[in-house]
Amino acid sequence: METTTAGGDADAARRRVRDRAVEALCDPSLADIVDLVVWVEPVDGEPTVHAASHLGRVQLRPGGTAETLSGVSPVASQDPMAFLPYAAPDGELAHPSPRSSVDNAYPYAAERLLSFFACPERSPDLAIVHTPRHFFPEQGGHVGEHGSLDVIQSRAPLILAGAGVRRLGLLDEHARLVDLGPTMAVLAGASSAHLHDADGEPLDGRVLTAYLTGELPRAVVGILWDGAHCSDLLHLAETGQLPNVARLIARGVALRGGAVAQFPSITLTNHTSILTGVGPGRHGVMGNVYYDRSTGEQVVPNDESTWHRSAEWLRPGVRTVFEMVPGLTASIDEAIDRGSDVSTMALLRLHAAAWASGSGRGDGDGSSSDRGGDDGGGDGRGIGALLPDAAGSPFLGDPALLDDPYFRWGVSVDDMGLQQVAELYAAGLAHAPRFTWWANVVTDAGHHLGGPRSVAARDSLRQADARLGVFLDGLAERGELDDVAFVLTADHGFEGSDPSVTGSWQPALDSLSAPYRDEGPGLVYFL
Repeated sequence: METTTAGGDADAARRRVRDRAVEALCDPSLADIVDLVVWVEPVDGEPTVHAASHLGRVQLRPGGTAETLSGVSPVASQDPMAFLPYAAPDGELAHPSPRSSVDNAYPYAAERLLSFFACPERSPDLAIVHTPRHFFPEQGGHVGEHGSLDVIQSRAPLILAGAGVRRLGLLDEHARLVDLGPTMAVLAGASSAHLHDADGEPLDGRVLTAYLTGELPRAVVGILWDGAHCSDLLHLAETGQLPNVARLIARGVALRGGAVAQFPSITLTNHTSILTGVGPGRHGVMGNVYYDRSTGEQVVPNDESTWHRSAEWLRPGVRTVFEMVPGLTASIDEAIDRGSDVSTMALLRLHAAAWASGSGRGDGDGSSSDRGGDDGGGDGRGIGALLPDAAGSPFLGDPALLDDPYFRWGVSVDDMGLQQVAELYAAGLAHAPRFTWWANVVTDAGHHLGGPRSVAARDSLRQADARLGVFLDGLAERGELDDVAFVLTADHGFEGSDPSVTGSWQPALDSLSAPYRDEGPGLVYFL
C-alpha cells in the first residue's frame, strides 16, 4: 500500500484498495462462494450501506430503502418472514440453502450493517458474506453454518412464556435479538430509566410490550440454546418431539419469524447484543475473532483460553442486563457475565488464576483435541477440568455423536449448566435470583456437525428439551412454575453447506498486492 503521512491520506488509500478488492471479489468466478461484499461509506454526508456481487451493486438505507446502482440488486428482498411457512412450497424445506442472493432475503440489512461498521477501531473495511452453500473446513467451516446476513442464518427462535406474558400461542410475527435485553430487564423489574447505556443513550432494542401483560413475575429465566434452528425447533414442538418447548408455548407466545440476529450472525456478537440491548458497533464485539486497530492486536474472545474474559472487550459505556436489573442476578455458562452476582465464568476466572499462579494445573494440555471445538472448549485452564463425563449423561440420545469433540464437550457443559441452575432454584424463589441467564451449547455443536434437521441437530434439540423439562418439573413440584417468566431463544440460525462447493477468496485479496487481514474469515482489514 502507498506510503501516507496523514490520517486522511491513509483512509483514502484504504478506500482505494477496498474498491479494488470489491471488484476482484465480485468476479463471476467466485459466485459460488461469495454471496455479497458489503461496506459503508458516506453518500450526501450520511453513512450509507453498499452491497455488491457479480450481479450488481445497491445502496441500502434504513427502513428497507434500496437504490440499485448497476446491474441487478444483489439484495432483492429484506423480508424477515421469508421462507415461511416452513413446509410451504416456497418455504425453507423446499429451499434450504438458496443458490443466489436474488432468491434470498436479508432482513434489516441497512440497520444491521450500519451498526456493524460503526466501530472505527474494530469494524473492518469491508465484509465478505459467504454463500449459504460455501463449505470451507480448511478455514474452520462446517457442514452446518452461520454468520451470514441472510434470513435463515439470522433467524433465531423466540418464545416468551409464563408470568407476565400474554398467552397468544404461535404468531406469524418476528422480533430482533437486540430487543430481548430490554424486554428481559423490564420483566425482571427494571424501570424505563434503567434502559440506557452508561452515557445515558437509549438502547438499540425495544421492549416487546405487545407480548407482555404488565405483571411482574417473581423471577425471570432467559434460556439460550446456541444455534438452535428456529423453524425446526417449532416443527418438533408442534409434532410432540420437544414436549417442554411445547409446554412453554402453551403458556405464552412463539414467533414463527423468530428474532433477527445482528450481523455477523455469530455467537459472541449476538450473545453480547442480547445481553446489552445494543448492536456490535456500540458493544464492540464484532465476531468470534476480529482485529483492533487501536491496539494492533487480533481479538479472539470465543476461545477456550479467553472465553471467561469476553466481557473485557465490551466498549466503554456499555451496560449489561445484569447491571440493569435490580436484585440478585445469575449467569450460567455465559461469557458476557459482567455485573452478574453468580457466574460460571467467575468460577473459571478463579480456576485460571490458580493455573497462572501454579497452584492448580487442571487436566488438559491445550491441544486441539482437548478444546472441544472451535466455538468453545476447555483445556485444564478453562472449563474442561470441571466438567462431568459426557458418556454418562442421562440426556444423550446417540452415543456415537460423542466421537465429535465439540459435541462431547457440549453435552458435558450443558449437564453442568443444568446442575448449576437447578441448585440456584432448589431452595425456592424466595432465595433464587431475580434474573437468571442460562446458556446451552450442544445445540450449536449438533447443528454444526450435521446441519439443520440432521440426526445430530435433532439429538441436540431433544437433549436441550429434556434438560429444560427437569428444570420446569422442579419449579412445578415446588408450586412455583406459574410465578416465573421464561425467554427461550438462540444467538443465530443455521443453514446447511454443500461439501462440493469449496474454494477461497484469498487469491483475489492477494492479487491486490496490499497488506490485509481476513478475520473470521470474511472481516477484511486493510493495513
